[in-house]
Amino acid sequence: MPFHVVNGASLMCSFGVAPSSLVVLPLNRMLSGHQPAATIQDHVPMTNIMPFGMCMSLANPLVAAATAAALGVLTPQPCIPNTPSPWVPGAPTVLLGNQPCLDNTCTCQCQWAGVINVTSPGQMTEQIP
Repeated sequence: MPFHVVNGASLMCSFGVAPSSLVVLPLNRMLSGHQPAATIQDHVPMTNIMPFGMCMSLANPLVAAATAAALGVLTPQPCIPNTPSPWVPGAPTVLLGNQPCLDNTCTCQCQWAGVINVTSPGQMTEQIP
């Protein structure tokens, strides 16, 4: 069974160069492993999902412009996550605030073509059926 993702979970983007952490605000007032529990709606850039160091995706306009200025040599730029859609697929069997809970098998798509994965759920005691 997958683990419930909580505040402080480790994340990684396929086009990022460094890991990041998930920030879950205690809006739902539910703790899992002594941390605020996450739902699929915890995808807001710079609120829930923090930067991944540098971005290497040519779909990112900043990276594309810097690469063009460097005559085609890939030039990473600071990561600014752009995640307009929720995590998928979520855990439909467990709802928190009428939203599916976030488990460690979910992914989130960045507008700049990156796929964000959970590398560590932040706790290892609470599982989601």
